[in-house]
Amino acid sequence: MSTENEGNEGTAAQAVPSVPSAPPVPAAAPEGTPASPPAPASPESSEATATQQFQQPSQQPQRANDWPPPQPPQSQPGGAWPTPPPAVPAYAQGAGGGPVWGAPGQPQTPEAPRKRRGGGLVAAVAAAALVAGGIGGALGYWAADRNDNNSSGSTTVAASNPQVLKRDPGTVAGVAAAALPSVVTINAQSGDGEGGTGTGFVYDKEGHILTNNHVVASAANSGQLTATFSNGKKYDAEVVGRAQGYDVAVLKLKNAPSGLAPLALGNSDQVAVGDSTIAIGAPFGLSNTVTTGIISAKNRPVASGDGSGGSNSYMSALQTDASINPGNSGGPLLDARGAVIGINSAIQSTGSSAQSQAGSIGLGFAIPINQAKNVAQQLIKTGQPVYPVIGATVSMDERTGGAVISDQGSGGTPAVSPDGPAARAGLKGGDVITKFNDSVIDSGPTLIGEIWTHKPGDKVTLTYKRDGKVSTAEVTLGQRKGDN
Repeated sequence: MSTENEGNEGTAAQAVPSVPSAPPVPAAAPEGTPASPPAPASPESSEATATQQFQQPSQQPQRANDWPPPQPPQSQPGGAWPTPPPAVPAYAQGAGGGPVWGAPGQPQTPEAPRKRRGGGLVAAVAAAALVAGGIGGALGYWAADRNDNNSSGSTTVAASNPQVLKRDPGTVAGVAAAALPSVVTINAQSGDGEGGTGTGFVYDKEGHILTNNHVVASAANSGQLTATFSNGKKYDAEVVGRAQGYDVAVLKLKNAPSGLAPLALGNSDQVAVGDSTIAIGAPFGLSNTVTTGIISAKNRPVASGDGSGGSNSYMSALQTDASINPGNSGGPLLDARGAVIGINSAIQSTGSSAQSQAGSIGLGFAIPINQAKNVAQQLIKTGQPVYPVIGATVSMDERTGGAVISDQGSGGTPAVSPDGPAARAGLKGGDVITKFNDSVIDSGPTLIGEIWTHKPGDKVTLTYKRDGKVSTAEVTLGQRKGDN
């Protein structure tokens, strides 16, 4: 299992501020998705679609000898020529008015097709810009020539103004348009210049941002954090609290703008296999990317690193086949209504070297939002996480057919804490826990993931084996504060 972490270089956090005495209440899940604002000319769902659009110019230039021969221009009032159209079409510009992908070209007769070389998206977009530039220049001159030589009237070249196509709220485009303004790209940079890019989303109107711990881990103690919205506006941010074990972190925007729209939170316990999913994030730094899929499975035991070589985090995850890649970490996994059902956190890959990062193979994992919400509220309230525990050390070997209680704890401490929940229930070193309530337990990580879906004080039933005999015990979960 590899963590879908923040592998792209980016920016991070400053000192942890004081926190409010009580957590803000996030917005409730909507009964229906609100109507989305018009989203002209934006890609529908995936990077692949965008690539096809860039590689296929909408029209080809006419041959030079098809145009009427140019006539010497005649004077107009003030000697002004008609303003030529822009040399670079709108589709060759960066999103949100960003940098131009392809350089503008000069009007010219297109050459014969040449064999395409490697160069990918940038080369294709540059070619499209050159062709479109030639078309614009030629048509502009032709229109001016026709006007100058028509003494009996004027010739009007009407631009096409198609109506903006509106997307229904229930469509993927409608859900994406409504959610994107509340999703941010997080850049974290540590004091030594290392860092990466991840994703987060607006949790409340006070400016709290929910994301993964491994997105901000490199900049948690020193460095800089910034959050950039889909409209390009960027804000400095700081860490309110983070939970390494849960892989959840809460940031706070400095000088947060008014009118923030928190994403509605759904109920991850009610998610069913086969439900539609929509993932939003910045895979490999490509901000505001939307992908779709379904819930492939529930309660997947996942252990993933935090990206800094620290301890693993554990989750009983939602599995989805929506495309998730490095940079998607911390972004929302939405249901068909646009409510958040999970935080995208990890991917399974076929393997990668230390010099490169693996991409999606359709096995993505998200922290259920019910668990993440409980952690976020605790972090906002106290600045530190609280973990439910059974008071026993279990083996992390995943080939034991259950969670084996160790004979000895770390540092020579007892494996079963004296007077802890497991001790009071009669559990001992060597016992093999095979079920947690009705969930089958096949390893220590699986047990931890299941325990952490609950709260301290919850009563659970453990099924265990001792000397070949199967027994059950009722355990009231204890608690541990902090990650140390």
